[in-house]
Amino acid sequence: MATYVFGHTNPDSDSIVGAISLAYLKNQIGEECIPARQGEISPETKFILEKFGAEKPLLKTEYAGEDVYLVDFSDLAQAPKDIMQANILGIVDHHKLGDITTSTPLECWIRPIGCSNTVIKEMYDYHQVEIPKNIAGMMLCAILSDTVIFKSPTCTRLDTKACKELASIAGIEDIRALGMEMFLVKSAVEGATPRELVMRDYKDFDMGGNKVGVGQLEVVDLSVFDNKKDALFEDLKALKAEGNRHTVMLLLTDIMEEGSQLLVVSDDASVVEKAFGVKLENSQVWLPKVLSRKKQVIPFLERAF
Repeated sequence: MATYVFGHTNPDSDSIVGAISLAYLKNQIGEECIPARQGEISPETKFILEKFGAEKPLLKTEYAGEDVYLVDFSDLAQAPKDIMQANILGIVDHHKLGDITTSTPLECWIRPIGCSNTVIKEMYDYHQVEIPKNIAGMMLCAILSDTVIFKSPTCTRLDTKACKELASIAGIEDIRALGMEMFLVKSAVEGATPRELVMRDYKDFDMGGNKVGVGQLEVVDLSVFDNKKDALFEDLKALKAEGNRHTVMLLLTDIMEEGSQLLVVSDDASVVEKAFGVKLENSQVWLPKVLSRKKQVIPFLERAF
């Protein structure tokens, strides 16, 4: 019976590429694995898959009774609803340890670095498995995405080292040019509905018994949202009501200015103000130097809640 490898709901490039790269590695060392995904891919991920000639992983949202590996998450809020009926063989991640538990021992590769694909690169090295050229290119893109082309505070020496080695395998000479090409695709918002934008990179969290949703859109110029903010706020309000959430937030991240405009819809906005030591004006605030949801947003919110 094959084992499924997949990332979190509303998958980003790290989740999708991680499923592909980890499944390939596992197949090379004798474990039959199938890459899967819990949701639709983003324009950025579509660009990556097309550039390196890869198929989308299998869309699958139910895993009861299946053997699985989890990539890029360990939170129940980002898992399939039946995950506790699955047999979790391992977790590969770069976030805080979540609330998923297992009844049997499992393989865990969890590192405080910028991207799950950097961890997977270390796994290839550990098992002495050669990375195919196209998978190396996709892994490179995933790391560039998660580290915001090395600008994110989550980026480590291991991420930059992995990128150099992956670029060499993939035959990529200008790493930053590839990163900018990818972020220009990521910045394209025309034609997308407010819900598609809000959910493009969105995660739910349980914070002190409160359901809190945080989305993020990374672009090269925030002006693309000038005529879209009202519609985004309306959708955040709808999303909050639909999921009985305490708070829903959206980070509009400008990778050139290196900061984020935070949009907030909340039962108690003072908790958000306390988390960041700011005062919201019209339910929003500019957070200078904030690029990472994982490192610069979620820990502060969890403490405040």
